[in-house]
Amino acid sequence: MEYITWDDFERIDIRTGTIIKAEEFPKAKKPAYQLFIDFGPEIGIKRSSAQITTYYTPSDLIYRQVVAIVNFPPKQIANFISECLVLGVYDEQNHVVLLQPDKMVPNGMKIG
Repeated sequence: MEYITWDDFERIDIRTGTIIKAEEFPKAKKPAYQLFIDFGPEIGIKRSSAQITTYYTPSDLIYRQVVAIVNFPPKQIANFISECLVLGVYDEQNHVVLLQPDKMVPNGMKIG
């Protein structure tokens, strides 16, 4: 295991957001959705490509609150620019289970 410092951790901007739109992403190499996530007035809406098709459908994701890293540089995936990384846990089959607060919190709240 490689250790990081507290300063390293503080450089990662992890926030809560609510998925407001989710669509199939047929041009992705692996099955994925295009997500549009509202991170509140300070950050706004960011897009993300997420390989979460095993346990979720687009309709399951609408209005679901998630946790994401919002300060990665944008990354082009096929014809889509992904602007944040939605966080999840890999299960025994290497499928993603989303991380989310157990109570609703305002969009844009910082994880620490």
